[in-house]
Amino acid sequence: MMYAKVFLVGGLICAAGQLLLLYTNLTSARILVAFVTAGVVLTALGLYEPLVEWAGAGATVPLTGFGYSLATGAREAVEESGLLGALTGGVTATAAGIAAAIVFGYLASVLFTPHTKR
Repeated sequence: MMYAKVFLVGGLICAAGQLLLLYTNLTSARILVAFVTAGVVLTALGLYEPLVEWAGAGATVPLTGFGYSLATGAREAVEESGLLGALTGGVTATAAGIAAAIVFGYLASVLFTPHTKR
């Protein structure tokens, strides 16, 4: 049953992104920022944690999950280190994801020809 929850939630988040790409003039970069920001805001409001507990990787793997990880890392670091943790906690919590994005983004740019949305 967990696989169904993961597929449903992850699929709905990704489908929302695809609909934004198809039916708006938003670029993929703006949608990326909007999804990460939505993850941070929903986490701050306490709405994303129940979704993560229910759907697991279906909520943490998409871009909104990256925002969730940033907000959670910053919150935990503030509790441990004070105000300075607000600046370092999010980056520390997401360092592996950031490194992977840089490496795979570079590989994709070397292997394929990127183009912008018209």
